Formats: sequence, C-alpha cells, structure tokens
Amino acid sequence: MKTLVIVAHPSMETSVINKRWVEELKKYPEKYTVHELSKVYPDGNFDVEKEQKLVESHGNLVLQFPIYWFNCPPLLKKWFDDVLTYGWAFGSNGGDKFKNRKVALGVSAGIEKQDYHENGRYQYTLEQILVPFKMTFLYCDADYRSFFAFYGEEYDRSEETVEKSTENYLNFVDNL
Repeated sequence: MKTLVIVAHPSMETSVINKRWVEELKKYPEKYTVHELSKVYPDGNFDVEKEQKLVESHGNLVLQFPIYWFNCPPLLKKWFDDVLTYGWAFGSNGGDKFKNRKVALGVSAGIEKQDYHENGRYQYTLEQILVPFKMTFLYCDADYRSFFAFYGEEYDRSEETVEKSTENYLNFVDNL
C-alpha cells in the first residue's frame, strides 16, 4: 500500500526544506500520497471522517512538519485532537486503526543539531522533544518508527545540502 505523508507547514510558500521534500514526494504518486493540511483545510475545520478514511486507505503514515516552538504547528495538533478519536484510533470500542501501522515523522529544525543536546543551547535532544508523538502512537498501538530530521535550516540552505537531505528523507520513508 502507498504511504500517506501528512504535511503541516504554516507557510509552505516560504519553506525551503519541506517544500523541496514535498516536490520530490509528488514525483512518485504511485508510492506516496502527499496531503497538505493547510491547502485542504485553510480554515482548520477538518472533515474527520474523510481524514480517517484517508489514513485507513494507506499503509504507512508519515507526519511531515517544521519544528515550531519546539512542537508541531498548531494545525497538526488540531488534526491529532480532531481525527484521533476514541473508538477509531484508540479505546476499548474498536479503536484499532493504527494497530501495527508504521508511523514516522519527517521534521525540519531551524537550529543546528548541537543545540539539541543535553549540553547544548536548549538542553534537550530532538528525540526528547518529539516524545509526545511517540507516546501518542504507542498509545494507539502503532509501530512508531522514529523520525528523520533536517537540522540547521536557518543556517544551511545550499542546494547541495537540500538535495542530499531530500534523497535521505525519501530513503527513510521508503525503508520504514
């Protein structure tokens, strides 16, 4: 089955990394469905049933987003709150739509990797910051496969770096 990549970026038109990743993913519609939340739901009002059916109709799931105030953008948080309902994503009444589904994150971080370190500027690793996502998917019995990260987007936007990141990201998605 195809991989569903849910993209949550508050300003894709100004993005470098996420925009490039989406461009590359869209070249392979037989492998990936790219679902850009801001384009489909500019008002943030989700069609929950449609979103749930979209997840159900795919195999793997990747959530792609920039680290936004050490979290995900608000639209993605709202997607979690609205779409991952009791009886569908979790709970004793069914709630098994993520059971054993491979789930991963593709994130871009504006700051450099060494800043995401116990001895770094922000004192926490990106893995620690992303724990709520891991916990959410473990709670839903998904097969959480960790994350792919691009660090230092504010500092290195060279074509070579962006292209290498894009190649590595698609490789990560393909090998969930």
